[in-house]
Order: sequence, then structure tokens, then C-alpha cells
Amino acid sequence: MALWATNDKKRHPLLTNIRNQNIVYKAMEEPKSTADVIIIGGGPAGMAAAFWCAEMGMDPVLVEREVELGGQLLRIRNLINNYFGVPSMGGGELRDRFQAQLNGKTYESVLGCNIGSVDLRNKKVTFSSGAELFGKALIIATGVRRRELDVPGAKEFSGRGILDSGVGEREKVVGKRILIVGGGDAALENAVLLSAIAEKVFVVHRRKEFSARREFIDELRKSRNIEVLTPTSVDAISGGASVEAVTISDEITKKAQDIPTDVILIRIGVEPNTELFVGQADLTDGGYVSVDNFCATSLPGVFAIGDAANFESPTISTAVGTAATAAKAVHAFISKI
Repeated sequence: MALWATNDKKRHPLLTNIRNQNIVYKAMEEPKSTADVIIIGGGPAGMAAAFWCAEMGMDPVLVEREVELGGQLLRIRNLINNYFGVPSMGGGELRDRFQAQLNGKTYESVLGCNIGSVDLRNKKVTFSSGAELFGKALIIATGVRRRELDVPGAKEFSGRGILDSGVGEREKVVGKRILIVGGGDAALENAVLLSAIAEKVFVVHRRKEFSARREFIDELRKSRNIEVLTPTSVDAISGGASVEAVTISDEITKKAQDIPTDVILIRIGVEPNTELFVGQADLTDGGYVSVDNFCATSLPGVFAIGDAANFESPTISTAVGTAATAAKAVHAFISKI
């Protein structure tokens, strides 16, 4: 059941219990509810948007499908050392800092909820329960998800040799042969880190050149137990109780071969969580929400921030910065209504 959470005791009489330092209320008992601004997504962008909207005196409601805020931060196991002004720390630690600052603001959140549909033109969110939430403005902060490998065996071996997190599940890599798919920062950084504990690391990338930063490419070349296979594509994953081999093929010669493998890590990029908005706001060819310099979409009163609207710079810094920009634009929009 979706939960209303707020730090303002006077606004809801249906107090049930306390969780995560917020007062939690039973969800959606009224057929309709309203807010100044609805924020869809509880990652860094959504949390920062809630902070800035509250800071500017608005009444924000933050909607998140997971049972806690944080989004992709909760999946980051490596140290984050490029969020300016904050010492290196894990994703969970950074989320806690965001949460602590947000807890000092008056806002509401709907956690652990399922959204049935979103009517952007009318700024309306309809939950699977049938309850509706209306806003004067709406901010899309739905972020991105990891792109999955669409080959035979990819779904069948999920959790049976295909890792969710390289660093987070490093105990499964010790002394094993791991194949990493991808050529960006995430793929190469994991390859370098895991090469210290793995017997062998294969890096498979469909292009000849990597898109990762130079520092990761240089570190990759220094390792003695990393074998680079480019330009190469993955054709299939096979095995018994768990992964045993990966079939790859050369992009130029089309020659195929089987690589004996114990574990696999797939890091082939991300795709935006924007399916709910197709046919409403303008989207790019890649599915990202198109916005202007004020984070405004093609629909009046609808804004988009963070990774869902930013293909070029999917960073925590960008997420937080665009949140502040959108909050000020929302305030200006609501003031004219």
C-alpha cells in the first residue's frame, strides 16, 4: 500500500506510525488530493526538487515507487568522489545526507506506490488503487534504468551468475572468470576493480573504441588479467544451474566463439523511465524528455529534471542543479495562475 509521509502533523489526521524520521499516514483514503507541485521520482533529482520547492514556500508531494527515497544512489556501491564539496562516500551515505537535509522541510511523499497513469496536461497522477493526485505543476524526475542485454539466456540466468552489482557482489567474483559487457565508465571501472580479485576478466564491447574516461582506459591496459575483446557482440549466455559460458561474435568477421565464464556483469548503458509520458510531452529519439533552459517541457506547467531529461550529463550534480532550476521555474509558473 502506498504511504503518505510528511513532517507536518497538522495536515493529516490519519497518523499510523513513524518511519525514517517522517510521520507516516495511511495512503489515499480520500478520492482526490491536491498539491502545488507533484514530483514523480525519489532519486537525487526528486529529493532536491522537494527540498527547493519547500524552500520556496510551495507545497510539494513526492511520489516514489520504492519504499524509500534515494533512487539509483542506493545501487551505487563504489565511492562517489566527484560530487563537488562532499568527500568520497557510498551512494547510501550520500542519500542519507540528502534525506537529513530534506527532513527539515515541510513536504509530503507517497512511497511504495504503483502509478497507473499520468495525465501531464491536467497534472494528474492516478495510482493503481484508483486514487488521484492533482497538482498545479508537475516535475518529472523518473531517472533511468540499466539497459538489459537482449540475448538468449539473459533473463534465465538473472541472479544465477549475472550480477546486479560488481562491487556489491564481489565475493562471487573471487577467483572466478568474469565477463563484463560494455565500454563506458561503469564497465571499465568495474573491470579494473574486480581484476584484483578475479582469476580472469573479459571485457566485451561491440565497438572498437571505448567511450569511458581516459583514466579507466589507462588502468585497464595496466592489468595483466584483463582481456579486451572488441569489436565484439554477445550472442547468448548458457549454462546449467548457473552461467558457464558466453557466446560472442566478432563484429567484423562474424566469427563466433564460446568464452568459459563463471559470472557476468552487464553495463551497456541506461534508458530513461519515460514510458508513462509517451504521446504527451515531447521526447527525444532516445526517449528522454525534451526541455528548455528552465527545465520546462512542451506542456505548460510540466517540467523534467535529472537523468530522465539529460542524456549528455547523467550525474548527481546535474540532477541536483536542474532540480533547483525547475523549482524556481515552477514557483514563477504557479505565481501567475
